[in-house]
Amino acid sequence: QVQLVESGGGLVQAGDSLRLSCAASGRTFSDYIVAWFRQAPGKEREFVVGITGSGRSIRTADSVEGRFTISRDNAKNTVYLLMNDLKPEDTAVYYCAADGPQTSYIIIETIPGRYQYWGRGTQVTVST
Repeated sequence: QVQLVESGGGLVQAGDSLRLSCAASGRTFSDYIVAWFRQAPGKEREFVVGITGSGRSIRTADSVEGRFTISRDNAKNTVYLLMNDLKPEDTAVYYCAADGPQTSYIIIETIPGRYQYWGRGTQVTVST
């Protein structure tokens, strides 16, 4: 089992930055791919960005490319999401998810159903 807890959400203005954290406990954290998803009211949960266990590979959704950056500190069992130049359309509940343990075939999935472990989410609201 892997337990995930997100933090860092809040209310910001358009153009501001925010950093989310995903703290993990349980299994060997570096064995898991971790991704951020988001879900706005009335919309499906969508993939934002993901990172492999080693941190060497990252996959980013086109909608946030160049603005959002994912990183991880396996010594602290934490994954971060740095969000710059936030826009009102970024408003959503942001979820941290883990997939693993990794096998020799490593792929960062974009489908929510591929992830076995989820946090409860943190709300990000961007005002105009």
